[in-house]
Amino acid sequence: MFTNVREQLRTTLDEITEAGLLKPERVITTPQNSQVSVAGREVLNFCANNYLGLADNPAVVEAAKEALDRWGFGMASVRFICGTQEVHKELETRLSDFLGMEDTVLYSSCFDANGGVFETILDAQDAVISDALNHASIIDGIRLSKAQRFRYANRDMAELEARLKEASDARRRLIVTDGVFSMDGYLAPLRDICDLAERYDAMVMVDDSHAVGFVGPTGRGTPELHGVTDRIDIVTGTLGKALGGASGGYVSARKEICELLRQRSRPYLFSNSLSPVIAAASLRILDLLETSSEARERLRSNTARFRSEMAKAGFDILPGDHPIVPVMIGDAAQASAMADRLLDLGIYVIGFSYPVVPHGQARIRVQLSAAHSPEDVDRAVQAFIQARG
Repeated sequence: MFTNVREQLRTTLDEITEAGLLKPERVITTPQNSQVSVAGREVLNFCANNYLGLADNPAVVEAAKEALDRWGFGMASVRFICGTQEVHKELETRLSDFLGMEDTVLYSSCFDANGGVFETILDAQDAVISDALNHASIIDGIRLSKAQRFRYANRDMAELEARLKEASDARRRLIVTDGVFSMDGYLAPLRDICDLAERYDAMVMVDDSHAVGFVGPTGRGTPELHGVTDRIDIVTGTLGKALGGASGGYVSARKEICELLRQRSRPYLFSNSLSPVIAAASLRILDLLETSSEARERLRSNTARFRSEMAKAGFDILPGDHPIVPVMIGDAAQASAMADRLLDLGIYVIGFSYPVVPHGQARIRVQLSAAHSPEDVDRAVQAFIQARG
């Protein structure tokens, strides 16, 4: 049987390659940082989600080592059987306090967190209204539920209001949006969304994976930035980006929502507990975030510097002030080829193309980090100019 399937799969893979859509995995032989070794060469890394430079922070590494000795490596169990340690409960409490939410539930990833919310709190009587550019994990999570599904164009409040009117007969209405749209660096207009939610009696859910830790005055994410923390019902996020870059995710929400997730959310009930090493290291990261703003300030400075210099050089970059900076190329093969040229010039970036972004909107997504120096930023700009030819 597989003989025929093998040929079909090879044909599909050949088509992906010929279209310039192949996504090779480059092997890094050093710890994650602003400078890494790829294929035996030292290059500047501008494609990691290591926003605050904490992936190899000495204090975080030390906390992980201490946790390994105290708590062990893994739980070998799900939470409700014998997979809950004090460190898990402490991290849930600390995240709730940090985000200004009533309760938090840890997951193995934010993908699982988003996959476990919708079918738990919504059924066929309910409606979910989703931004068209929401993350794949939100889309997949919605598909798992039996709720009525509505979609509105990215950040289009007129369309959102129209969808809310269409969903007026539903028992419950849930608006869900990314806080930051990861392919564009655009921020969701949360204040406007909350206004509409209150007008049409809807709940609001925000995936803030690309914001928590560095967006907002104290790094508490897009709800803090927009002043709507107390108006958000559910926040999901990851420990795998700004908060250390390892793995793990969470749902922070109203108390009753979290209590139901612990009883009914399938990714929570049937997945192993988060490693205690990650939980303990995450607690140290929260300590760092609450006692110093230095990394956030460096990140903002690096972002402003890169965006300004790239604009001066005539590159087509999407507007904004987020450290995700999409350099628009258009053609998928050209984006991939330019990323390869940049790697030859010592700058590690990745070309993004369909199906990650729409056809004709291929880009190189540059991601700034607090670990970059001003000289690193300038070197990246010069490399882009040279690679453009």
